[in-house]
Amino acid sequence: MRIVAGLAVVAMLVAGTSTAQADTLDYVALGDSAAAGPLIPSQDPALWCLRSSNNNYPQVAAKILNATLTDVTCSGAKTEDFAQRQFGFVKPQYDALKPGTDLVSITIGGNDVGLVQTALGCINLLPEPIGLSCRDRLTAGGDQVAAAIRSWAPEFGSALDEVKRRSTRAKIVVTGYGTYIRPGGCYPVQPIWARDADYLQGSVNLLSATAKAEAEKRGATYVDLAAVSVGHDTCARPADRYLEGLVPTTIAAPLHPNAQGMKAFGTAVARAVR
Repeated sequence: MRIVAGLAVVAMLVAGTSTAQADTLDYVALGDSAAAGPLIPSQDPALWCLRSSNNNYPQVAAKILNATLTDVTCSGAKTEDFAQRQFGFVKPQYDALKPGTDLVSITIGGNDVGLVQTALGCINLLPEPIGLSCRDRLTAGGDQVAAAIRSWAPEFGSALDEVKRRSTRAKIVVTGYGTYIRPGGCYPVQPIWARDADYLQGSVNLLSATAKAEAEKRGATYVDLAAVSVGHDTCARPADRYLEGLVPTTIAAPLHPNAQGMKAFGTAVARAVR
């Protein structure tokens, strides 16, 4: 009887271990610098992607979810880099996807439509009217950024289809981008005129809304990081910022999330998965 009872206990322990292993999420993170976390300590030894090895939002979400993470996010990535070698030598991000992948997070599009370059073109060190408005320049004859976003939409939709084809059982989570600057801006804290600040954030919001629409068409989950970061934009007190301005106040890249922002974003992603 003791032998039988012992075997039963062993069987229960083995079954419990198998269940725990089965419950561990296999998580793959795809995306650009808004997910990778350039300069946020500590950085991945593969320095060319400027990816935080423990404090970007995929890392935060993985810890909360107790997931096994494969993080292939890479600063500078465009949607095309999911399928091709970025910089000529970084493996295509799609290669990380497997049939058994349970969860995929995606943040992409900013580099496709040139958001950082647009933001840099909106800087004016002097108040109006001494300078040039980026809104006026980019909307003369039609909104150039909006046109780029419209052109990107089907490419992103095709990317979502490919993710689902490669990882058929995976839950797909798409994030938008944050609230970088509040309505009217905060000149001169961030040297962007009010109308340009509104145009810039409006362009970010349009990109996020486009990603959301493509995600929802395919049954993917969308996480609104703009809502998470309201009040924590580049105009906030340095201690309250989730996103850094032109001159960072923590160890993070300009115009990118900092460690505090990544913690909030990762928590939001984990909540959406749960």
